[in-house]
Amino acid sequence: MTRFAIILGLIGLAVSHLLLPWGPVEAVRATDPELLSTLLGELRLPRTLLALGYGATLGLTGAALQALFANPLASPDLTGSTSGAALGAVVAAYWLGFSSALAMAFAGAVGALCALGLLIILAGRRAEPASLLLAGLAIALAGGAGTSLALALAPSPFAFYDAFDWLMGSFADRSLTQAAVALIPAGIAFTLIAGRANALDLLVLGEDVAAAAGLRPRRLALEIIILSAVAVGACVAVCGAIGFVGLIAPVIARRLSAGHPGRAMLPAAAIGAGLVALADLVSRTVDLNRSIPVGVLTTLAGTPIFIAILLSMRRRMTS
Repeated sequence: MTRFAIILGLIGLAVSHLLLPWGPVEAVRATDPELLSTLLGELRLPRTLLALGYGATLGLTGAALQALFANPLASPDLTGSTSGAALGAVVAAYWLGFSSALAMAFAGAVGALCALGLLIILAGRRAEPASLLLAGLAIALAGGAGTSLALALAPSPFAFYDAFDWLMGSFADRSLTQAAVALIPAGIAFTLIAGRANALDLLVLGEDVAAAAGLRPRRLALEIIILSAVAVGACVAVCGAIGFVGLIAPVIARRLSAGHPGRAMLPAAAIGAGLVALADLVSRTVDLNRSIPVGVLTTLAGTPIFIAILLSMRRRMTS
């Protein structure tokens, strides 16, 4: 019943995201009904698809990484994969001259993969929460600094200003082609990760138990890392970095799945899609004479939950 309510709510949010704010839709319908299809199909539909798809990707990959690392702090942004993807996309676009959506998506996936690989080298796959957090923050900070430096020293003197909205997370002015470039590889990776839900549930019981059930834990870990990097990298390259959704959604979803990390992946995807779509809807409808970056809203919402998780872990460690 709970999952049905989530799906129903997600459908309602998707329709609201497509139609709101209603004022421009009504104005276009009244003056030029033929232009309405252009407004909805070419301007708003890509934004809605990207918001839902990116959010679902963050939710699912966050749940998969948390199951893989056996750590509730493992998420695309806190493991550095989001920063790595942004750095890869910036280097490809402003230094190598590969500014097409497809090239940036590929570069973003490579950057995310490098960041996750570096995380395993520094902290290990079964690291303590503190070690994982410190290593992930170090990689994220290094990736953010590298991105800023690459933009500051780029051949174009306007590179930083051009990329500012993208760096903070934005779905505005995206085309259906860009949506396809981000969501097709993310969707393929999403499907493959979701198919490993039972394997991740077994992995939580220990690598020996997983191996006895016929799984290959190291191969599974490599697959999850590569697929997560592809999914997150493709979305970041098109829409920029959006933080904390990959952390929040799995935490909520595990409460719906009785603590099973594998079973929590699809609910986490639905919750992530809803959170990002809601944040973008707020960004688009709040009238402040300027737009609020989606990444800022998700970070503001996610920071208290992140602090609550840290405090909960601290209480468990000291009790």
